Amino acid sequence: MRLLTASLGSKVITTVFGESHGKGIGVVIDGLPPGEVIDMDELMEFLNRRAPGKSEYTTKRREEDRPEFLSGIINNTIVGSPVSAIIRNNDARSVDYNNLRDVPRPSHADFVSHIKYGGHMDMRGSGPFSGRITAPLCIAGGIALQILKRRGVTIAAHLSNVGGIEDESWDTVSPKKEDLESVSVKDFPVISETAGDKMKELILKTREEGDSIGGEITCMALGLPVGLGEPNYSSFESMMARGIFSVPGIRGISFGTGFGATTMKGSMHNDEYEIVDGNVRTKTNHCGGVVGGITNGMPVIFKVGMKPASSISKPQNSFSITEGVETELVVEGRHDPCIAIRAVPVIEAVCALVILDLWEVNNGLR
Repeated sequence: MRLLTASLGSKVITTVFGESHGKGIGVVIDGLPPGEVIDMDELMEFLNRRAPGKSEYTTKRREEDRPEFLSGIINNTIVGSPVSAIIRNNDARSVDYNNLRDVPRPSHADFVSHIKYGGHMDMRGSGPFSGRITAPLCIAGGIALQILKRRGVTIAAHLSNVGGIEDESWDTVSPKKEDLESVSVKDFPVISETAGDKMKELILKTREEGDSIGGEITCMALGLPVGLGEPNYSSFESMMARGIFSVPGIRGISFGTGFGATTMKGSMHNDEYEIVDGNVRTKTNHCGGVVGGITNGMPVIFKVGMKPASSISKPQNSFSITEGVETELVVEGRHDPCIAIRAVPVIEAVCALVILDLWEVNNGLR
């Protein structure tokens, strides 16, 4: 039996562990630069953006998600040993998942994990496939965000589409740092309050119907140097995509203009160069800040699509694993009607981890 792979990165290596309804979840981060000071209040503010039970638009499960650091940090400063931390699970209701041991949820990992691991996988609360595992991922990402911030990098994301309702967009060529940061302090991560109100209305309606809905997240990183990434199999895009697809529920990622480039001519899509105040830049940013798998100094921008959550209370057709007959499934418990909302800081966390890892691989360039 092959073991699950739970690590990300080659120089800054992040490994998550635990299950949704186990005693706890945690993370080990090896390769962080020693001497970096971590603002614990700022880290908790970041973790709170992902935490459950914060609004009527997310799951009603309530977890404090306060990390307990076991190693690697003394007096809020990173020391030589790997940084490790755990989060205790306090509000799990495993009884809500009893019927799922035999009747798998459509479009969920219940069935495939049962076959692959012979039933020897703790699937309470979806186990290691749960969005709960992104909490320790955000511990690592929150630390990476602080380190990158001191290197002049700003990373932010917003909920750019829910059910066809589109948010406003950031300027992809000359975005303002404060515009990106302003979204991070909002309870609902959108640029336009008008669009946000429409999204909220749709999400509540969807929840009342016992259903769920998907969403799109746009992430941007400012202040990156030219040169992160390698051609071919270690490209910036491939490294980012690997990290992003580790987040449960992801259905796709595109950089810059993305699939819109398929309908454009080269004369439209090419990002022509210009020199402004002695600095080389491009007039447009269709490439999303990456050319040939290497960052070009322009803002990095990518979009990710998230599926609607498979745990819904509407009756669905499934089958009994033990009896081998079709049956109807109604999922109980507390679930997010739109998982994309709480995934916004998770995408920022992964983006920061991938960038910090590539930065450290690139000879620790600061």
